[in-house]
Amino acid sequence: MDIMTIDTETPSSHSQLFWQGALAMVPLSIAVIPWGLLAGSFAVESGLTLMESQALSAILFAGSAQLVATGMFKAGASLATMLLAIFFITSRHLLYSVSMREKIKPLPLKWRLGLGFLLTDELFAICGQQSEKQFNRWYALGAGLSFYLCWNLATLAGIIAGSYIPAMNELGLEFAVAATFIAIVVPNIKTSPVLMAVLVALVISVWCASQQIESGLMIASVGGMLAGYLTETMRGGKQ
Repeated sequence: MDIMTIDTETPSSHSQLFWQGALAMVPLSIAVIPWGLLAGSFAVESGLTLMESQALSAILFAGSAQLVATGMFKAGASLATMLLAIFFITSRHLLYSVSMREKIKPLPLKWRLGLGFLLTDELFAICGQQSEKQFNRWYALGAGLSFYLCWNLATLAGIIAGSYIPAMNELGLEFAVAATFIAIVVPNIKTSPVLMAVLVALVISVWCASQQIESGLMIASVGGMLAGYLTETMRGGKQ
């Protein structure tokens, strides 16, 4: 049965949709565990207390931003600098929210705030491609909340392990970051503009890394978006 054809007005269907969303998120939740271990251990290594390290995951809830923030904290960066860096790193979530605005807009405020907080790359990968008719808040809640719990448990494990195992960041756990995004991006390459955006971003990021350009990630992101936009424009002009 299609998960979106269930009567969403009954408590039993709410529960069923919630657990279906959680089940759909399982592969990405598993993939992010090494990343969570790395984020937790790195926070402790950077000088944060156990409570502060866990609060990063519970409140900030952004893997890449947490790693950058803890690294900047360790380097002695100012709060303003860290906030600015986090703003740019997480700015893609603004695009996610704009893309899902029509689906979320009819919901009560508590739902909009809750799903907005849970909106990650992973949740967008699960629900971002759904139409307004397909989208269901309970399914999205199950996916987003299960991922939130998994991320916090993984970082907690990393915090505990980092207190006893030195230099966990040298174990190669950072590959989980790339693996997670590969798992998110590849299934969504269904059109030529998306394919072009991914290829251009990949080439630019590799080149910037080889040239040791620190802002390579931002350059690759902008380049990929421009390539996708131009491809979509050219394709539209030929129709």
